[in-house]
Amino acid sequence: MSDGITRPDLRVDAPGQAAPAPDVWVVGIGADGWEGLTEPARDAFRKADVIMGGPRQLGLLPDLDAERALWPSPMLPGLPSLFEAHRGRRIAVAASGDPMFYGVGTALVRLLGAQRVRVVPHASSLSLACARLHWPVEDTEVVSAVGRPLSVLAAVLAPRRRVLVLSAGADTPAEVRALLDERGYGASEVTVLERLGAQDERVGPVPDDPAALNVVAIRCDGPGTPVVPGLPDDSYEHDGQITKREVRAITLARLGPVPGELLWDVGAGAGSIGIEWMRAHRSCRAIAVEERERRAARIEANARALGVPGIRVVVGEAPAALAGLHAPDAVFIGGGVTAPGMVDACWEALRPGGRLVVNAVTIESERVVTQARERLGGDLTRIEIGRAGAVGGFTGWRPMMPVTQWAVTREDGR
Repeated sequence: MSDGITRPDLRVDAPGQAAPAPDVWVVGIGADGWEGLTEPARDAFRKADVIMGGPRQLGLLPDLDAERALWPSPMLPGLPSLFEAHRGRRIAVAASGDPMFYGVGTALVRLLGAQRVRVVPHASSLSLACARLHWPVEDTEVVSAVGRPLSVLAAVLAPRRRVLVLSAGADTPAEVRALLDERGYGASEVTVLERLGAQDERVGPVPDDPAALNVVAIRCDGPGTPVVPGLPDDSYEHDGQITKREVRAITLARLGPVPGELLWDVGAGAGSIGIEWMRAHRSCRAIAVEERERRAARIEANARALGVPGIRVVVGEAPAALAGLHAPDAVFIGGGVTAPGMVDACWEALRPGGRLVVNAVTIESERVVTQARERLGGDLTRIEIGRAGAVGGFTGWRPMMPVTQWAVTREDGR
């Protein structure tokens, strides 16, 4: 039975099996500094040969015997050489709050391996903020603006939702307020929580002089954006080259977004398929391939506006532009299917179990699709959509161009 104490000399990975003791201790520290640390956390710093961290975290520690090392800049590329220089020494890392919550702990475990790293967490900024606001942690959406575009916030805005933004610095609160105004959420209640846990902690509306160490809490009040595929066409800037919302919803259903998967959106146009793929789950990724630079710029603008700025846009003509891209879990060909070698290039790139969906609107593209189906199998679907519109003083149906959709899954060994 655990006594709740972190022991520096033993780590058990399986019953009866003791793993080697870690040599890197990642210790979370809050704005309350040394006084807020548990005894095991203090002990990790006392026993260290070298303590690593940023200026703010290192400044919270008292004088200790250990050598101190500041993080390199840029940080992530410089970490391997920093740790190699101190190999064989006991290392303590002064991290902010909970190191595994948008923190350095995740990067260090990935770099060094779990066997070498022991994590001693402090209360996270999420826990502290929710405690001050009396918000349930499990019902609070979190967005980090640290090392990420703030436009990711747009993807989580919804009426009555509680959102916490982990700020990148003193400018973030004003930037959040500006984004809310831009997205129609200007009526939202915004609270800035500064230096949580410190004696000079401050909680209130957006101040004129926010501290660099802050988080921003939003009680959302604004229009809702659907979470299912098929956003209105006017959600996008486009020049007419866009998969219409009804067809888009059907197409995304056949592509079947799964958390963590990668989509190629080939002949992306306005980028609507890739963008809504990424909106399906925050870990979904997409690469949009578009040969026209103006459309490529429009894809990036649409992605920012809809909260998925992480979409990668490749400017070039497929299939040549596909060379060297990470293997996809799904591919959508919305344009250019008649280009020689297009279908085969996309098919061969797919991971086992991957899905290929092609929408054809011309006789020539239909011919390519039907021939490919004869070789590779899959389903053909005819999609015909009509929208009601004015016909003189009456209302009649205005048909959209019919779409022939081919969907096929690459099984193992094919």
